[in-house]
Amino acid sequence: MSVRETYTSLGLSDLEYGRILELLGRAPNFLELSLFSVMWSEHCGYKNSRPLLSRFPNEGPRVLQGPGENAGVVEVGDGWALAFKVESHNHPSAVEPYEGAATGVGGIIRDILAVGARPVALLDSLRFGPLEEERNRYLFREVVRGIGGYGNAVGVPTVGGEVEFAPAYSGNPLVNAMCVGLVRAEKLVRSRASGEGNLVVLLGSRTGRDGIHGATFASDELGEGSGERRSNVQVGDPFAEKMLIECCLALLEEDLLVALQDLGAAGITSSASEMAAKGGVGIEIETDRVPLREEGMEPWEVMISESQERMLAVVEPGRLERVAGLARRYGVGAAVIGRVAGHGELRVVHGGEVVGSVPARHLADAPVYEREVVRPAYLDGARALDLASVPPPGDYGAALLGLLSHPNLRSRRSVYEQYDHEVGTCTVLRPGADAAVMRIRGTRRGYALTTDGRGRHCYLDPRGGGAATVAEAYRNLSCVGAEPVALTNCLNFGNPEKAEGYYQLAECIEGMAGACEALGTPVVSGNVSLYNETERGAVHPTPVVGMVGLLEDVRRHATPEIKREGDALVLVGRFRPSLAGSAYLEAAHGLVRGAPPSPDLPSEKAAADAVRAAVAAGLVDTAHDLSDGGLAVALAEMAVGGGIGAEARLLPGARQDVALFGECGGCILVAVPEERLEELEGALAGVPRARIGRTGGDRISVLGLVDVGLSELAEAYFMDLFEEAGG
Repeated sequence: MSVRETYTSLGLSDLEYGRILELLGRAPNFLELSLFSVMWSEHCGYKNSRPLLSRFPNEGPRVLQGPGENAGVVEVGDGWALAFKVESHNHPSAVEPYEGAATGVGGIIRDILAVGARPVALLDSLRFGPLEEERNRYLFREVVRGIGGYGNAVGVPTVGGEVEFAPAYSGNPLVNAMCVGLVRAEKLVRSRASGEGNLVVLLGSRTGRDGIHGATFASDELGEGSGERRSNVQVGDPFAEKMLIECCLALLEEDLLVALQDLGAAGITSSASEMAAKGGVGIEIETDRVPLREEGMEPWEVMISESQERMLAVVEPGRLERVAGLARRYGVGAAVIGRVAGHGELRVVHGGEVVGSVPARHLADAPVYEREVVRPAYLDGARALDLASVPPPGDYGAALLGLLSHPNLRSRRSVYEQYDHEVGTCTVLRPGADAAVMRIRGTRRGYALTTDGRGRHCYLDPRGGGAATVAEAYRNLSCVGAEPVALTNCLNFGNPEKAEGYYQLAECIEGMAGACEALGTPVVSGNVSLYNETERGAVHPTPVVGMVGLLEDVRRHATPEIKREGDALVLVGRFRPSLAGSAYLEAAHGLVRGAPPSPDLPSEKAAADAVRAAVAAGLVDTAHDLSDGGLAVALAEMAVGGGIGAEARLLPGARQDVALFGECGGCILVAVPEERLEELEGALAGVPRARIGRTGGDRISVLGLVDVGLSELAEAYFMDLFEEAGG
């Protein structure tokens, strides 16, 4: 193979190879080229997104640690802090869904562990093609099994998430996993190597050939040959991960580690070079001292293997014996594989000889590509919607039942029942509410978690959709009574080298950044997943937001289900429904079209803040945001959840189907006892609101348009997604 064939097969361009020659002042050998190929992949190097990511605000009054470390960290109170991050495992899940999803969970757990936090909660955000296709049914079923199989066994509860289906995701599912950890603020750990002569210790499982070039695989489009790349997918062992978690936490509790880093994408190469670059030091790795589970592995394979359940630690020589003793107690491997040096290089040694050496700062500084942001032509046609061409339903009750039974709107109970969401006994609100709520043991404090994405909206209006995604997460946390404080994001997009893909990425980021500034929710961590594209085309631009909120008193929270007969139903927020880009338009008419309303962020914030204050004051215990399916679906979900019906009227100013099924940001439906209605009016002063009905009975009735019994609604809503997915 020629030199050019070699570096292009590793995913490097001519320009990038030329830069390597310039940086090194010589031609790299194959091992050194392999190091560059994984570290300069899009997955590790963020070549196309790094300039855009600087637009995000990263600072806030509660932020202890922002982007640049393994996870973001926010202060909670009483000396506690929350660490959290979301990451993707899209490409691996497309070719090996069970292991792809499982190791995605394992990897995000180790990110949280690497900052010294105990992982306490998992969430996920999933996208698949329509369930009518057998391949999509298989991917959906196996991804959910993988998440449950790993999360349940490792002992971290899966407390929330979301799943949607659309043709844009056929063949390229999105599998995003979020983890949250709890840590004492003074115990935070950094990944910066220091101390010349300190030892580099590999903790955890043995190294094999699984996952080799996984980072490069995740930086390419999926095609016909992608199924042959199963060796690029890692294999997980949740029981080994559980022991690794407990071992690392014990080591940190005794202050035995100088630095800690997880081994994920690009394996030892990524961890060692990043630790060295952050510390301004060098690291030498002796590959023949790395414990292997396969014979005959070459040094380059050892360096870029992505075998799971491994962590890299820097340890002072005098503490090695204690580190090794604790590792033995937990049945965790602990091998000295190198040392910290002063030369600033990632140096690979095998059999006593240097087989490769590259300045660590060069590996950690991939080239950056800034492209022109050009509005794609598809938007002109996609945003055009003549409402007159969309006939209203002949039977509104049947239309509501059809929406509730649609895979995108029916209950996710058949998914989350496969997850252990109560292990650890700190779960206050289980999956099914607007957000999960967890308690901090020994205090009254709690925190709420949500993941949200709006692919249709972002496809039709990338900037507005990006803002709406952040606003929806803010609203969901407010509905349960939590104060939103910060977010992590996972940016799932197509090929940024194509004008359409880069425009969507740039505009979504701009919309998200503006919303973060308006709502006071800084971005403290995140992940970018590009090249989510097959021969059918790119996925919808799908930035996923994982947001965290705090509750001073976790006992004061709200849930969506109706709790009492005779409560007043009050719609809070500026109600301006639209069918553009709505779930109804797609489900009932097969259209993804129109110009969704741009978020009115000051108005949305005022409504969410007012509802949150009412919950915190003990005035409101029933709240649910209006999202996909509009007012009718929100009301039905509240009624079915509580087993109590409701009567409602429509607000004037819109066509009946628009008022019932149209969508808009910033609206929350609450239910309060009649005797507290006046008190609620005072709490909502200055915020648009309207009483629209009352709770009671065993039916949903809306102005004679809808009159459906709860039993029919429940039958539609609780249909098993896996019956459609083939068991």
